[in-house]
Amino acid sequence: MDQQEAHDALREEGRAVMHEVLGRAYMEKRDAGTNPFNAAVRRLSEEFAYATLWQRPGLDRRERSLITLAMICALNRPHELRIHLVAALNNGCTAEEISEIFTHSVAYCGFPAAIDALRVAEEVLKEQGKL
Repeated sequence: MDQQEAHDALREEGRAVMHEVLGRAYMEKRDAGTNPFNAAVRRLSEEFAYATLWQRPGLDRRERSLITLAMICALNRPHELRIHLVAALNNGCTAEEISEIFTHSVAYCGFPAAIDALRVAEEVLKEQGKL
């Protein structure tokens, strides 16, 4: 297998994990919006984040989702938070756990980041029929 074939195999593995974690609707929207301008970064996320990081031993997907939510809250990235809230639900996280992550974040990220995260989470949880 040459280097390109190895990258292609890793990409396909990552896309399969992304589909499981983020869902079909996300993947369809993502694929429809992929173009030459953003394709390189999207390919890197498939190969590195999902084929490699999301499959490492030591943490299951539910745990990784909870950690991801806390980090995205700290970074105050509402667009990514919305995506990963759906992933967290797909990975078995509950509304109560998600609320507690952001409540706990008040002490470490501050009220503005935690309040913004709670606001986005409430919208997503309602959309997903979890509230």
